[in-house]
Amino acid sequence: MSKLTELPKKLWQATPWGGPPKPTVTHLDLSGVIATSGRTGKNLNLRRLEKALDDAFKPSGLKAVAISVNSPGGSPVQSRLIHDRIRTLAAEKDVPVLTFVEDVGASGGYILSIAGDEIYADPSSVIGSIGVISGGFGFPEALSKLGVERRIYTAGSNKSQLDPFKPEDPQDIERLKVLLDELHAIFIGLVRERRHGKLSDNDEIFSGQFWAAGRAKELGLIDAIGEVRTVLKEKFGKDVKIKRIETDKKSLLQTIMSRGGMASPSLSLVDPDQLVDTLEEKSLWGRYGR
Repeated sequence: MSKLTELPKKLWQATPWGGPPKPTVTHLDLSGVIATSGRTGKNLNLRRLEKALDDAFKPSGLKAVAISVNSPGGSPVQSRLIHDRIRTLAAEKDVPVLTFVEDVGASGGYILSIAGDEIYADPSSVIGSIGVISGGFGFPEALSKLGVERRIYTAGSNKSQLDPFKPEDPQDIERLKVLLDELHAIFIGLVRERRHGKLSDNDEIFSGQFWAAGRAKELGLIDAIGEVRTVLKEKFGKDVKIKRIETDKKSLLQTIMSRGGMASPSLSLVDPDQLVDTLEEKSLWGRYGR
């Protein structure tokens, strides 16, 4: 073959559009407490994440969707909604999902994790807490000590059950336990479905206990120890293109304010509602030493 006839081939090979395209994997980060809403706007819920999830499955020729999970849980409803949306998109696009637990994948955070066809975790990750919890405070004598008379009227004999200003009623507690058991059974059913054939026979899995990644792997809660970039390069080659999907796209004004270009009047004030949100969030993370 002459040098003249070889030239077009060499040019074709050298151009960016020559040869097969690099395998593409999108990467989405789900980090935070799972809740319907919040004053900080950073909670995980389907409304906030829906566009990002759609974008993650949108590229043509997609090899997989990688999702990093770092959540202590929260709303069981929002956890399931996000999980179901991921599985729906995976089925529609016929694309595998790989989830990677970072610090915590517990309770609702584990529901997000099992949206993956394969689950990986850092060795120091905390995983599990397959249970349901309901908590609160009781102040049955507080108002009388303050000289305050509480007046409450209801239609429906159980409308005021679990009132924090009344002594606990054993019947109310029993009804609450029935509800928690129902929610726990739904959680267990989802885990068994998604981890079918992978879970060990250890009943402790569903006790609400949580473990480091090594033990979680022995119990079948995860598939392997691994970090997102390393695993993706092992699976799809060293030239894999990892496309980051942002869950929050800030406006220009928000970007300027976040960089200190404009003072926000609320920064100098203490917002009681935001303080409550912060304390609740710290409480959730604190259960797992984070």
